[in-house]
Amino acid sequence: MSELLEGYYDKSVEKTKKLIIEDIERYLQDKEKMPSYEQYLRERGELIHQIWLNTWINMTGSEASGREKKEYLEEKGIETEGLTKKVIKQLFRQEIREPKTYKFEEWLDTLYAGKELEWEALYTSVREKYLEWKTTQEIQEKNRKLNRKFAYYIEQELGEHYEELYLYVRYLIGCHLEVEIEGNGIILSSDDIMFEDYLYNELDMPYNQFYFVEDRTAAYEDMIIAYLGDFGPNWLKQHLPKHLLDEYLKYSEKPVPLSYLREIASELFEDIASDFFADLLEERLADLTKLIDIPFDLEIHRDIYIKDKEWRERREREEREEKRKRKEKEKKMLEDIFGMEYSPPTGRDIQYKLHVGETNTGKTFRAIQKMKEAASGLYLAPLRLLALEIYERLNDDGVPCSLITGEEEKLAKEGKHLSCTVEMFREKDFYEVVVIDEAQMIADKDRGFSWYKAITKANAKEVHIICSFHAKTMILDLLGDSDVEVKEYERDTPLKVESSPFKLSDTRKGDALVCFSRRGVLETASQIQKMGRQTSMIYGSMPPETRKKQMHRFIDGETSVIVCTDAIGMGLNLPIKRIVFLENDKFDGTKRRILTSQEVKQIAGRAGRRGLYEVGRVAFASEPRMMKVLLEKKDEDITGFTIAPTSAVLKRFQKYSNSLSLFFYLWENFKNPEGTRKATLADEMLLYDMIKDTLVEARLSLDDLFGFLRLPFSANEPVLRAQWKSKMISIVENNDLPDPIINKSSLEELELSYKSVGLHLLFLYKIGKATEAYYWERVREEISDLIHEQLKSGVKIRRNVCETCGKELPHRFKHKICNECFFIR
Repeated sequence: MSELLEGYYDKSVEKTKKLIIEDIERYLQDKEKMPSYEQYLRERGELIHQIWLNTWINMTGSEASGREKKEYLEEKGIETEGLTKKVIKQLFRQEIREPKTYKFEEWLDTLYAGKELEWEALYTSVREKYLEWKTTQEIQEKNRKLNRKFAYYIEQELGEHYEELYLYVRYLIGCHLEVEIEGNGIILSSDDIMFEDYLYNELDMPYNQFYFVEDRTAAYEDMIIAYLGDFGPNWLKQHLPKHLLDEYLKYSEKPVPLSYLREIASELFEDIASDFFADLLEERLADLTKLIDIPFDLEIHRDIYIKDKEWRERREREEREEKRKRKEKEKKMLEDIFGMEYSPPTGRDIQYKLHVGETNTGKTFRAIQKMKEAASGLYLAPLRLLALEIYERLNDDGVPCSLITGEEEKLAKEGKHLSCTVEMFREKDFYEVVVIDEAQMIADKDRGFSWYKAITKANAKEVHIICSFHAKTMILDLLGDSDVEVKEYERDTPLKVESSPFKLSDTRKGDALVCFSRRGVLETASQIQKMGRQTSMIYGSMPPETRKKQMHRFIDGETSVIVCTDAIGMGLNLPIKRIVFLENDKFDGTKRRILTSQEVKQIAGRAGRRGLYEVGRVAFASEPRMMKVLLEKKDEDITGFTIAPTSAVLKRFQKYSNSLSLFFYLWENFKNPEGTRKATLADEMLLYDMIKDTLVEARLSLDDLFGFLRLPFSANEPVLRAQWKSKMISIVENNDLPDPIINKSSLEELELSYKSVGLHLLFLYKIGKATEAYYWERVREEISDLIHEQLKSGVKIRRNVCETCGKELPHRFKHKICNECFFIR
């Protein structure tokens, strides 16, 4: 044998000897007459060899290392290079199947051959242990059979006498409840309180002095189990069949002890206690507590229980009927209030002109020209900045035009034209020409209904609707059988996507660098300024006046690069040569997601201004091939639009109630028509919760209150929400509006101050204080100028460093610690 396996050979021999002795004991134990040692060898000799072979292969195969197995096989002339562990293991076990022999018969002979006394002593010892074990097993089996029989009869008795047992437990729980309520000084304002309400702390009582700190379900279930464990064994002894009790007496020579019955019934007690508890939850507290004054008599308590149950069932039928009537009334209210409000008209006597095309194709310019030529016109903008731009353009061209955005009113004398944000649309006013810009916004989850209302309810001789290609089908469906002329626009300036990923050092004059957060804009602008380039900036929370000045710096050549968010994608016509996407994803208020094809087109379309460039260039900082696919992909048509409450809906609702809580409830339960989605009204409900059940709600009409809830400001800013509430209180208390909070300590505080003044202006125009508003418009303009000057003088961004080691992090690094510190952690 190989020296490698010598150690395993010796261990296998010792293991085999132990196994042979165990086999001898098994052989002897069930023999009533002692067999001879020679008889054992005749009958088991072959097995001894098999025990040895199995022990050797298994022990050596499992304990030998992989290296030892390889060496052994190679000694045998077997090549192991390239073989898997599994194959090596199989080959090794095969090769060791013929171990060096060991004469176990000779070893056994030394122990028992010719030694009858030793053999007899072994037999006697093994046989005694075996008989003792067998007796124990027989006793245990008899016990198991008897236990199963008792469990069976106990289960039958508990099921057959369920009501009897329940009535007694009901009585005990009722007594406990009365003592608990009386002892704790609990005041219950109604006899109709259910045990479930009491137990789960769902009492709705203004003057209730009782409050449970925690749910006591487990405590009461344990109480019922304890009651059953207390009286249950005695009850069972009286109800179990006599033959069963006699069988126990015969078997154990003593009567059935209560402890035995309690042990056998314990699981069954737990099961039935759970059922009792479920039944008790459906009972009135008053029906339970009154039982303390009625000594337990089965028939008396059964009659009481039947009457209580009949009363509850009658009450439940009445409640179901009330609920059915309430649902029917609610259904009628929903139909009457909302009804056909959101079904578009089938046809109207208006000439509609649909301008469909990509960004930067001149479609808005054509529509505005028609409006300028009309005797009266209305322009509806998606942004306050665009409304301001058209207002200024018309007045510069000699067409008197007014401006209304909610935060400002500039009324032109004898002006028949109006430029406003789409939310300011009033359907009762007639205009010769109405222009609705960026109508694909009808799909926006928060603002879309404003476009729906403008498109379907514009009061005009001619309505021009401007939209992208993927909104065309939806808008044509809304216009129904009306007279619609469709004009499609194609880009004169083609877009060319650069194949190489963009690096910040590639920045050139005429670039617009796009990221999707204010912080991203400021950090990128800071980097560009460090490279020696003058930079304009545009982001969503920037004041429109500041945005306009930043744009003009770029238009006039004062800056060579513009850094912006996707705010650039809507109606801002700038001399941009190349659009650069620094990011391919954005946070949409819920999660970060890849840009949609339409978003990529809307932004990229700003590259290559008509008349300035022959081609518009588009670059991406990462994955240009994938983003090019999105840019060239055909957009799926818009299939739905957002609906929101209208003044007509509120008017109809007020025939039923003036409760805004009820209105919000009905809005949640109103099933919106197919192809639409409901506005969440999340901001409105957030504000309403601040003044619900206060003097503000009590003193304002529903129309007025809802109008204040819908003021267009950043309700997600806690500071602005608090100012909104304080102004509401001042209105109902007939005090002057508190001044807006102004802080000029930083760019962020200036921007918040601008919003604060904007909110103040919304209130002033809402309550008809236009004269006072003019002063605050100047204040807001001053804040806008300060913001512009800060941006113009250069953005100072705090160095982005690792929080652990202080090492400066790369530009736009998304984490707070560097990679090295992250891996160490």
